[in-house]
Amino acid sequence: MLSAPNFKEMKMKCEKLEVWKKSARLSANVYKTFAECKDFGFKDQITRASLSIPSNIAEGMEKSGTKDRIRYLDISKGSVAEFATQTYIAMDIGYIDKNIGKEWLETADHLLAMLTKLQQTLSGQ
Repeated sequence: MLSAPNFKEMKMKCEKLEVWKKSARLSANVYKTFAECKDFGFKDQITRASLSIPSNIAEGMEKSGTKDRIRYLDISKGSVAEFATQTYIAMDIGYIDKNIGKEWLETADHLLAMLTKLQQTLSGQ
C-alpha cells in the first residue's frame, strides 16, 4: 500500500533560490493588489505574467539538463519584461499607485539581474 508523501521532506530545487522566493512574493503581492479589479482582461494578463516568473524558474530548475534550465530562465526573463510593461501601463491608467509601480519595477529589474547571474552560473561563465 502506498503511503501519503511527507511534504516536509519534499523540497524543490527552486526553493533554495532567492530569485524564486522574491518572484513568488511579487506574484502574491500582484494578486492581492488586483483582487478587486473589475478589468478582468488586464487583471488576468498582469497576474499571469507575474505568476509565470517563479513558475518558469521552478520548472526549469527541475530539469536535468543545463540547457533546459537556462531556457526556462530565459522564459522567466521574458515574463519579467511582460510584467514590467503591464506595470507601466497600470501606473499610467491609474490602476496602481505610482509608488507601488515603482517598487514593482525595481523588483523586476532586480529579478532580471538575478536571473542573468543564475544563467551565467549555470553555464559556467
